[in-house]
Amino acid sequence: MPGLLARLAVAVSRVLYNIFFTWSVTGRENVPQSGSLIVVANHVNVADPMLLLCAFPRWVTYMAKDELFRYPFLGPLMRSGGVFPVARTGTVQEKRDAMRQAEGLLAQGHVLGLFPEGKRDRTGVLLPGKPGAAILAAHSGAPLIAVAVSGTEQMRGLNWLWRRPKVTVTIGKPFRLSRTGSRISRSVAAGLTDEIMRQIAALLPKEHRGPYAD
Repeated sequence: MPGLLARLAVAVSRVLYNIFFTWSVTGRENVPQSGSLIVVANHVNVADPMLLLCAFPRWVTYMAKDELFRYPFLGPLMRSGGVFPVARTGTVQEKRDAMRQAEGLLAQGHVLGLFPEGKRDRTGVLLPGKPGAAILAAHSGAPLIAVAVSGTEQMRGLNWLWRRPKVTVTIGKPFRLSRTGSRISRSVAAGLTDEIMRQIAALLPKEHRGPYAD
C-alpha cells in the first residue's frame, strides 16, 4: 500500500490538474480489478507518472532512475509511493536485481508502470521502444495494458497554465505477448517490444505514432 505522503500528493495533483487542464480518461473499465499487471505508456512530460496515478483505477508502482532518489522532497515521495530505483549505468548484477524486484512485485499481484521509450519526447511523438518492458513481461508472464497520454506536450514554459490544454488518457484492453519464457533472444525481444509499442501507438493520434504509424 502507498504511504500517506504519496496518497496526499496524488490528491493534491488531481485538484491542480482539474484547475490547469481540461483532461479526460477513457477505458478505466478495461482494467482488471485484481492480479498482476504491467502498464506500458508513452512518455512526454514529467507530469505523466502522476497523471497516470490520478487516472488509473489501481495504484501503479514505478521503477525510476536512482539519481532521482537523491532529491530532498522527491526521494521520500517516491519511496512513499513504492517506487524503486534502477541504476541506468549500473552493473549487470544491479540491473538483474531490479528485474527480480519487479518480478517479485508482479508475483504479489501488483501493478507495475513502465515507459518503454526510456526517455521523454517533448513533441508527443512516440520514440522507438527499448526491450526492458518486453523482457520483464516475457519472464513474468504477466498481462500488459497499454496507456496513451496525449496533450502533455503542450506543457512547456509557463503560458500553458493560462491556456488549460486538453489532455487525454486512453487505457487499452489487457493483452499478452505472443511469446513468453525465461530465455529470450535479442531478436525475439525486439519483436516483442514492437508488439508493445504498437499497442500504445494504436491509442495515440496518427501524427503521434512515430515509427509505429503503420
